[in-house]
Amino acid sequence: MDKRVLVLNLDHSPVAVVTVQKALVLTFMDKVSCLSFYEKLTIRTVDKSFRYPAVIRLNNYKNIPYKGVLLNRANLFKRDKNQCQYCGSSKHLTIDHVIPRSKGGKTNWNNLITACHRCNVVKGDKTPEQVGMRLNSEPFRPTLGFFLAGYAELHAEEWMPFLEARTVY
Repeated sequence: MDKRVLVLNLDHSPVAVVTVQKALVLTFMDKVSCLSFYEKLTIRTVDKSFRYPAVIRLNNYKNIPYKGVLLNRANLFKRDKNQCQYCGSSKHLTIDHVIPRSKGGKTNWNNLITACHRCNVVKGDKTPEQVGMRLNSEPFRPTLGFFLAGYAELHAEEWMPFLEARTVY
């Protein structure tokens, strides 16, 4: 039972990821409805067999205040796919302010990128345009759905139909 289960609010917005055990308890308590199951996986007891849930939806809407995705090194690297946004390298990665702090640049999702040490030193205290560098992709504020879609691509393709409409790249 190492697979995870995506939990959606009543409006189909992603709320959490839980274990299969937690999903089954919520199902038996009639707090959720199963929307999707993992193919060919079952949970067996002595006399019963249950389909393995992949996506569940809460039966009542829960008002969960939006906290956003935490801005930290790990999430920034994950957003940028562990690649330098200037040259594409995946070695010696650091964090770079696109507009340097000394020039008024803020420390936020839209101004931070992953850069290799070499590109960061070449860029220095200038903007990419001033040194003739080009970003491979523009920085953006990721959503929870963005990170869940990344997980789903590798581990839970059954989640994709529920995340595609909400994922903003």
